[in-house]
Amino acid sequence: MANRNEILEWCATQLDINQFRDFCPNGLQIEGKNEVNRIVCAVTASQAAIDFAVAQQADMLLVHHGMFWKNENVVITGWKKRRIQTLLCHDINLAGYHLPLDAHQRWGNNVQLGLRLGWQLDGCGGEQNLLQFGTLTHPQTPVELAEQLAKNLGRKPLLLSTKPQQQIRKLGWCTGGGQSFFQQAIDTGVDAFITGEVSEPQYHLAQECGVVFIAAGHHATERYGIQALAQALAAQFNIHQQFFDEPNPA
Repeated sequence: MANRNEILEWCATQLDINQFRDFCPNGLQIEGKNEVNRIVCAVTASQAAIDFAVAQQADMLLVHHGMFWKNENVVITGWKKRRIQTLLCHDINLAGYHLPLDAHQRWGNNVQLGLRLGWQLDGCGGEQNLLQFGTLTHPQTPVELAEQLAKNLGRKPLLLSTKPQQQIRKLGWCTGGGQSFFQQAIDTGVDAFITGEVSEPQYHLAQECGVVFIAAGHHATERYGIQALAQALAAQFNIHQQFFDEPNPA
């Protein structure tokens, strides 16, 4: 069993949360019990994840997508009331780590995705180091790369490519909603860029620049950082951790 504040201080130090400009608070978002023996981790603090944490008698729900986002309506009604009420009724801590978890070079979403796919990790860059760069151990065509992502993530990605037989070697990626980094990745000379979502402009950039764009799913690409962080916490504090994987197709 570990003290909540010790866990939060360790996470804040390891993830260097004060160095990030973010859209939500990083760290404790809903206060629960002081002592933590069991953690449930999930991508998002959804009602389903909260209910699972209750069923598992968890003391903390650890997530990548927490609550209280910038420009969100501040009133606590409807779905927001139900989530908060459930956490408070069961004295469960809610802790969330957003951009600091994306960028972390050991447990981050970007690094963990690359490790899962077997890509060589070459470094990071871009705004707040949210762009990851890497190299394929063996060149692949756009279709082969998309098929590898589908096999590993369990979701068919959207592939935008103008050259079916193009040989891809150098990759750039940013998990989740990182489509706005596509131009920065193009400027560095990558052959392909992988992220979770797609917006209308990315189609034209892919067509006109000849760089492959793959949207592999926001949830699907961000399942691995929170698991790595929870596993590190379990080892550091000798506590139990469990992952809740909600079937989110987006």
